[in-house]
Amino acid sequence: MTHPTTTPRPVALAALPAALLALLCAGAAPAATAPGAAVPVRADVRTHAPRAGFDVAPARAALGRLLPRHAGQFTLVPDAAAAADTFTVSGTPGAITVRGSTGATLLTGVGWYLQHVAGADIGWPGDSIGMLPARLPGVPAPVTRSALVPHRYALNDTDDGYSGPYRTFEEHQRQIDLLALHGINEMFVQVGAEYPYYRALQGFGYSAEELRGWIPAPGHQSWWLLQNLSGFGGPVSERLMRERAELGGRIAEQLRGLGMTPVLPGYFGTVPPEFAARNPGAATVPQGDWAGFERPDWLDPSSPVFGRLAAAYYAEQRAVFGDSTMYRMSPLHEGGRTGSVDVGAAAGAIQAALHSAHPGALWAVLGWQDDPSAELLAGVDKSRLLILDGLSDRYNRLDREARWGGVPYAMGTIYNFGGHTTIGANTSVWLERFGPWRAKSNSALSGIAYLPEATGTNPAAFDLFTDLAWEPGAIDQRRWFADFAARRYGRPDAEAAAAWEELRKGPYSTSSGLWSESQDSLFSARPSLTAVGAAYWSPKSMRYQAGSVRRALDHLLKVDPALRGSSAYRFDLVDTARQALANHSRVLLPRIKAAYEAKDLALFRRLVAEWAEGERRLDAVTGSDPNLLLGHWLDRARAAGTDRAEQDRYEYDARSILSVWGRRGTSEGGFLHDYANREWSGLISELYARRWQLYFDSLEEALVARSAPREIDWHAVEEEWARLTTRHPVRPSGDPHEVAAGIAAFLPAAAN
Repeated sequence: MTHPTTTPRPVALAALPAALLALLCAGAAPAATAPGAAVPVRADVRTHAPRAGFDVAPARAALGRLLPRHAGQFTLVPDAAAAADTFTVSGTPGAITVRGSTGATLLTGVGWYLQHVAGADIGWPGDSIGMLPARLPGVPAPVTRSALVPHRYALNDTDDGYSGPYRTFEEHQRQIDLLALHGINEMFVQVGAEYPYYRALQGFGYSAEELRGWIPAPGHQSWWLLQNLSGFGGPVSERLMRERAELGGRIAEQLRGLGMTPVLPGYFGTVPPEFAARNPGAATVPQGDWAGFERPDWLDPSSPVFGRLAAAYYAEQRAVFGDSTMYRMSPLHEGGRTGSVDVGAAAGAIQAALHSAHPGALWAVLGWQDDPSAELLAGVDKSRLLILDGLSDRYNRLDREARWGGVPYAMGTIYNFGGHTTIGANTSVWLERFGPWRAKSNSALSGIAYLPEATGTNPAAFDLFTDLAWEPGAIDQRRWFADFAARRYGRPDAEAAAAWEELRKGPYSTSSGLWSESQDSLFSARPSLTAVGAAYWSPKSMRYQAGSVRRALDHLLKVDPALRGSSAYRFDLVDTARQALANHSRVLLPRIKAAYEAKDLALFRRLVAEWAEGERRLDAVTGSDPNLLLGHWLDRARAAGTDRAEQDRYEYDARSILSVWGRRGTSEGGFLHDYANREWSGLISELYARRWQLYFDSLEEALVARSAPREIDWHAVEEEWARLTTRHPVRPSGDPHEVAAGIAAFLPAAAN
């Protein structure tokens, strides 16, 4: 399958800001049509047939960003004769030719060459391209690969909130380059999605001021788009919404330039309060509660007002983002109420509104909990639906064809929740299921869906999962990890191989049944002697033998010094040391509990000091890597504001999502506090260590006074932290190897 890079873009430019107008008018502009009118769509848009040719310049530019020293040694050739999603790699030393059916597929061919011929890795995060020779090796014989499935989808609806709601275009561009390099052809674009709502709803009885108060700040917009909440962290300035819309439009154009599909949010009925009162003939259904938040109302899609609002929404969206062939919608997500609405008829009306604006477009819906329901599926054209299965590797005895009646689906994985810095994934489950599920006689498997709630935390899992769609034979897990260890640091190394074999057997071989993510750290948990996890919905115990990570750390510390200069090695070393410390928290806390209950004050003090030292080392080791700094996260948020009040508001948005998440009722009653916990330098020292110190001080006071410990209002402590505006380093400090070696010396040796 190919994904056209251009479609006619009707625009209503008069009301757009000058900067956005200039962006949209760059280059030749297609003829405009009336807002809400059906968009002319070429036959290749509807059928996804290969195009006759395409501009290779965007792929060439991406290659220059990915391989600045070696891009000139590649010749990228658009291949009109190639089958869809196919590349061929050939060439002699220093002159590599990649032919492909799209710009993104050309980059996937480059990625295959790096992985299988050059022995280098460009991961997420970290790379070993500094180890490449000046003259790249030739390809022994031409190799052709075609994607096994047409849909290779990326990004959870929550990624913008948990990975970085205030990222720059360059950061999003890097993400797109990496996804293309690893074979992805469809990417969810959420940035700026609030702007079409803001524009369209002003024509349905709402003032700009009301809508700015209803739309959440960027860090919480993911859940507003899922119809779970509204308003939190705002109000959002119109300027920021325009800038985010401009950014989202640039991201969509970047994807189109590579022949990738920008997957845009569709409209399924989310409206502000009092919509029915302001719009005669409208019928709305209150959606009740989500984790303590009052959900936005749902406009009955069968009502005539829905069609008008959907048309206005898509017209405003088209003006900024252009058209696409794929849209994301999950009505009734996580417990929405149907009221008296006929769900099948509502689903049909949602799809009809989509097809009125974008004929034949594919509706992508998340497979999660009980969604999509049989009632929803009964009301739609199933051939224009794709289910992104978020539970493929989580539970056992799954039969997706029976469950969804043969609707096409993508096998997905959510191995990260909330952005937790935890190593591991159910990789053996992926390998056991993908081939057999695809080979079933009635298989509806037509894609993969890369759906961690936050990206950029687990490079091995990213590499392996995306390989599923391109490797023609069964992948041997042990061999794959051995090869990964070799290319990850630029050449084979016995200690690196031993380290990754330990990680393979441990955190990367967890099983399905209940969890798809590894356990989080107790250092980041709200203090309690009985704490078993930080996030309420995370695993409550270790999902693998902790010794595997401890031994991996010892091996990584012994990797050849000549290989230690890459960002890949540094990140892996820091991340493994961090994980070894995090796992030790689960050993140390029960010992502290036992000392407290035995009223052994001396032992209690010694163990608490060991805990504090672990936190200090944890903050230091994460501070040595640029990917694990709180300061970068906060500075991006402040940069979005134009005055002190706006900067403080957006910093609170960024801090709160990591800590209290929402208001007291949602943080406590909805169990959202620490859902997005992560071991980042600055976050550890300023919030987590302070919480534990307050707690242990209260316990020591109780031991000395022989009384019950005083109560601590943890939400108040966390809310106070979220309101801070203290600054933190935005660049790493310290030597990763030295700090990690200190952690290895601090921790007990692993049992064999």
